Formats: sequence, C-alpha cells, structure tokens
Amino acid sequence: MEKNIPKFDGRIVVVTGAAGGGIGTTLARMLAGAGATVVAVSRSQEKIDRNIAPLAAKGLSIVPVVADVSTEEGVAATMARVRATKGVLYGLANIAGGAAGSTWMRATRVTRSDWRALFNQNLETMFFMSQAIAAELKEKQLPGSIVSVSSISGMNTAPYHLAYGAAKAAIVAVTRTLAVELALDNIRVNAIAPGPTVTPGSGAYVDDDAERDRRAIAMGRRALADEQAGAILFLLSDLSSYITGQTILVDGGLNLKWTHLGADNTSLFLKDESFRAAIKR
Repeated sequence: MEKNIPKFDGRIVVVTGAAGGGIGTTLARMLAGAGATVVAVSRSQEKIDRNIAPLAAKGLSIVPVVADVSTEEGVAATMARVRATKGVLYGLANIAGGAAGSTWMRATRVTRSDWRALFNQNLETMFFMSQAIAAELKEKQLPGSIVSVSSISGMNTAPYHLAYGAAKAAIVAVTRTLAVELALDNIRVNAIAPGPTVTPGSGAYVDDDAERDRRAIAMGRRALADEQAGAILFLLSDLSSYITGQTILVDGGLNLKWTHLGADNTSLFLKDESFRAAIKR
C-alpha cells in the first residue's frame, strides 16, 4: 500500500456521533471515500436521514445505525451491526459527545446530575465503545486504531465549563492508559483536542467574529469540520502506524496564545453578553 495515501479498503470503521452534520459526518464521508465501510452511529433517525442517507445514496459504503452509545443497549446494537457488516473490523472514531449551552455555569452551581450527564455523554461513550471495539479486535487478533475527541478545554482551563473540561481531560487520561494496555495487541489509541470549530452544534453559543478570531487564534480563524476530521483520518490510518497514546491539539495555535478569556475570565467565543451574564450567576 502506498504510505502517502490513506487507504481503508476492506476495513470497517465505526464512527459514533456520525450524523450531526459536523466532524462526524465529514469523517464518515472521508473514510468511505478512502475505501472504508463506515458504520455510522447516531441517536437520531432524523439526523441520519438528513446527513448520512445522502452520502449512502451517492454510493459511499456507509451503514447507518440508530443507537445511543451512552447506553449498554446502544453499544450492543452497534457491535451487532458491525458483526453483520461485510469487511474486517479495524477502527473506531469516538465523535459522540459535546455539551449544550445550558451546561455553561459557575463551578459552584454544577449539580451531581449536571456532572454525571456530561461525563456520561463524553467520557463514558468514549470508554465503553472503545472497550467493545478493542475486545472484538483482540478476540479476532486483528490490528486496529481508535481515535477519540477530547477538547482544548480538556488540555487547559475551562472556566464556567468545568464538568465538560474535566470529562474531556479524562478522555486524554483514558487514551494514554488504553494505549499502553493495547499496544502489544497492535491496537493504537489516540485522540485529538479541537479548538473552536465551525460546526452546526457550535453555532448554538458561538457567533461569527473575525476580529476576535484573529486576536485569539495564532492562525487567525476557527477550524473547519474537515480540518478536524482530517486529523482523525490521519490517526486512524497507517500513516500514523507508530503513534499511540497521544492527544494532538488541532486548534490553529490557540494554545500558543491563550488569549481567549476576557477581563471577566469568560470565553470571548461565547455568543452574546446575555449568555455570558447568565453563566456567571
């Protein structure tokens, strides 16, 4: 195989959070275009119909699965579909996760329910899907690659978004430990930590402000979904065959400047003053 072109011919790659129209959907398209059979998982039939069905209609090898991978039943349903799909299991991209605007608040207001919901949505989905895929690969003595999505909020401070940042930081820790445990089984485990990225989900509380982006980010702009998906594709592929246990910042140099906090320590990327005031209560 040519090492300079990612190829996934004959390989099955599972993508959770595949139907949101952002990083997951873009990655599913890229993987299928590179020859993979993509098991595209989403909780929403509506989103699958809107964002995944058109890709399959174009002839891309994408198998949609409606399942909630934050539950045991959802993980089991996903694995059942994997076993019924033609090809050899190879990879997993844990894209499912995120946080609604309502999860932004002072640390003193975070409830146990808030905490558990964010850890379930982000960390538990990542770990238990990784566990299931790794177990399947080990049983069949197959090599593989697992890539998860952390966040720049998990690599530094996350003011007024502490539970989310903690869950994303835990993904980094889990990635490192899984990488050690699975290394001799020829299963690599890595993650990316995106900075601010233009996706349908991010629009809920991040607006367009080119001047702010130029001040805050070394490259002067937010990422596009395909730039995050491209980094994941690289880590899934044989191009990264000697990389494991790493979390790669894909943030356009935001971490190099780290100027995204205003005078009141709230993020400059938050959409408006009323939102900023609400989370500080």
